[in-house]
Amino acid sequence: MGQQIERFDVVVVGGGPAGLMAAIAAQTAGAKTLLVEKGHRLGRKLGISGGGRCNVTNAKPLPELMQNIPGNGRFLHSALHQFSNEDVRRFFEDLGIRLKEEDRGRVFPVSDKAATVVQALVDKVYAVGVEVWEDAPVADLLHEPAESIGDASAPPADGRGGGPARHVTGIRLQRGVKVHAQAVIVATGGASVPKTGSTGDAYPWARRVGHTVIPPYPTEVPLTSDDWFIRDRTLQGLSMQGVDVSVWNGRGKRLTTEHGDLIFTHLGLSGPVALRCSHYVSTARLRNPEEPLRAEINLTPGTSRGDWLTRWERLRREVPRRQVGSLLREMWPDRLAGVLIHVTGLNPATQLANLRTNDLARLVDTTSAFPVRITGTLPLAQATVTGGGVSVREIDPRTMASKRCAGLYFAGEVMDVHAHTGGYNITVAFSTGHCAGTHAAAFARQERQRRARIPSLG
Repeated sequence: MGQQIERFDVVVVGGGPAGLMAAIAAQTAGAKTLLVEKGHRLGRKLGISGGGRCNVTNAKPLPELMQNIPGNGRFLHSALHQFSNEDVRRFFEDLGIRLKEEDRGRVFPVSDKAATVVQALVDKVYAVGVEVWEDAPVADLLHEPAESIGDASAPPADGRGGGPARHVTGIRLQRGVKVHAQAVIVATGGASVPKTGSTGDAYPWARRVGHTVIPPYPTEVPLTSDDWFIRDRTLQGLSMQGVDVSVWNGRGKRLTTEHGDLIFTHLGLSGPVALRCSHYVSTARLRNPEEPLRAEINLTPGTSRGDWLTRWERLRREVPRRQVGSLLREMWPDRLAGVLIHVTGLNPATQLANLRTNDLARLVDTTSAFPVRITGTLPLAQATVTGGGVSVREIDPRTMASKRCAGLYFAGEVMDVHAHTGGYNITVAFSTGHCAGTHAAAFARQERQRRARIPSLG
């Protein structure tokens, strides 16, 4: 029998950005709060975010911000309005962190050091009075059949008036200690970047209290390809700025078009635009693992196919003796020009005057939609963000409360929510953490009052 400890209103499991914010919000709202972290340091993943600079949020207006959350962004509507990206900025500025806005709305600390943000958050946790246990991995949730608790923040599980089937009563640590609490917030993260402690620990806990867990999959991760120019590393290391990349399935349906910088690697495509496409590649692979996918890279962004065709026609009139190969090498790096010649089947020595109309059309089509066969993505362990997780259909979007287990709350990447890089994921973590912490504290207060009204049977 493990040691019994019964002194907390709210227990937060996970010391990442969502857990830190949840603990601060719960304690500030009057709940005696315990933050449990399985590792020896809080905020490890936060400390390496944004290339070590910590992209604390994104300054875009909320409607545009939500467009950058491809993984169940609509579910986050209420949480983001309760604690928005502007609230995130004010929160850190109130902690004395000076912030700056960079390209595409990304917000960083002026210090350019993630450690500045991590230390401020951790200091705030201690300052408001949260108790912190490090090196304390959790084995499971404690729960029991639900009582008739009459809690407005724990909505019906089945939509027909019946309440949650179970009621959380605390957690059990791997060393046997049982910690009892009125509410538990699970903020353990997903299963990406496992070196920071995100190893999917909470998925079996959630299943045991009746939750559906969408199998985790990689997002914000490089794409893989088996095209010859990838396999033989012809384009490895070549970077392109501001290109458009579209992903198509085998039935000719465009899954997405994204804009950003691109890097060719020895395995496929990387860079911000490839990472933005990865959600659509991963989800398409989950639906049909055998369906062929391709990316089309617009090497002439901002110029329509018609304008590009007109430009070549003008060159054919003005410099008819110029060779196709030499012109391509003026427009693009040598290695890419060589691949374009190979893909289009053109003779690089062909003079423009002798370039047939259908050859010119093929060249324009290829440069407007350079095809790359996509075989998938790098594995989840190498992804920046986890797709999948606890189904949001079973979580109240207003409170982050479980619909299956009263008193249980979720925050951050443990849920089936994810966003693009650029400060969006961390905004989701802070917003859902604050929402869960605030409502878990209200639930705990309500439970204390309810239990105080129950007459003693002794």
